[in-house]
Amino acid sequence: MRHSARSESRALSIADEGIVFAGTRGTATQSCAFAQPCVTPKGRWLCVFRAAPTKAGTKGQRTLLTWSDDQGRSWHAPIEPFKPATVDGKPGLMRGAGLTALNGNRVLAVVCWVDHSDPEAPFFNETTEGLLDTRLFLSTSEDAGETWSTPRLMDTSPFTMPTPFTGPILKLPNGALACQFELNKHYEDREPWRHASVLMFSTDGGLTWPRYSVVTQDPANRIFYWDQRPLVLEDGRILSVFWTFDRERSVYLNIHARESVDAGSTWSELWDTGVAGQPGAVFPLADGTLAMPFVDRTGAPAIKVRRSTDGARSWPQDGELVVYSAGGSSQSEAKSSMQDAWSEMEKFSVGLPNTAPLADGGALLVYYAGPETDVTAIHWAVIR
Repeated sequence: MRHSARSESRALSIADEGIVFAGTRGTATQSCAFAQPCVTPKGRWLCVFRAAPTKAGTKGQRTLLTWSDDQGRSWHAPIEPFKPATVDGKPGLMRGAGLTALNGNRVLAVVCWVDHSDPEAPFFNETTEGLLDTRLFLSTSEDAGETWSTPRLMDTSPFTMPTPFTGPILKLPNGALACQFELNKHYEDREPWRHASVLMFSTDGGLTWPRYSVVTQDPANRIFYWDQRPLVLEDGRILSVFWTFDRERSVYLNIHARESVDAGSTWSELWDTGVAGQPGAVFPLADGTLAMPFVDRTGAPAIKVRRSTDGARSWPQDGELVVYSAGGSSQSEAKSSMQDAWSEMEKFSVGLPNTAPLADGGALLVYYAGPETDVTAIHWAVIR
């Protein structure tokens, strides 16, 4: 189901759409989620996603990658480029990845590794609010994603707690790279969880990462700015939006945003975008305005896109584009704790819109959606 409300002569629109990969009921890949797109300089579309028997937990999960050379009309049979690795003697699984197109056919991947010593252990410990050990690996492809180097463990010091990635590595105007991740806490740690969003920087192509910037961390430890979604704008600014949770009240706030004008070293004050939901990264449109995809769960879950004409300060509902609507009832529940929030997330059957800007304006948008929690497909749409 789709709907486009026109605003003057520059209405957001779906130029094309389709399915990247459909999970098949009763198979090891019936649950497909957490997709990340990438568009190479030569126009190949890449999409990496997590496939598993069920959405919750880690058992059986794999990171798969596919690509299209005909703008989504057909997709290569998925490959599993990043094999499970062992860290500190612990076996692990690859939970997801983000891809960054560099020069020519070179692509850089950041891959999220999760401890799988106990296959039955939940990813999130409801008693302590800790995560299974989660590390980042790096891998490169010289042939636009068809083959990959053996993933190597990234040194995220001084951060030794679980560090799940939040998206692909950024290319900054000064030539540096920025790796994005969140701070969680060890599985059995009973100290309070102090969440933070972090960017870590490399000036040698990803060999070392000596400098970092804390993008968000509430001193009061009340507001959690989850799922940072940064974009490097044409003028060099970094604009990031956040899925914002008030843990004291156990409610989601509107999407918040902040920006950096010095390549991520310092950040502006946060501002409220006025949009309720879970965002994907903002992307530029051909006319110079910005667009933001998000999941609206105020009712039945829907993937929507809004436009801003004032540099991301406001996002009027007028002209909002509905990319996907699940229909039926809401998947949001009353919450009284962080545990309730995580339990709710595990039941979502629509979510995580992510974008890759296109050379001629607009973006390739991918997201997961399906008839039930454990039966979902990866969808794509070109938004202009």
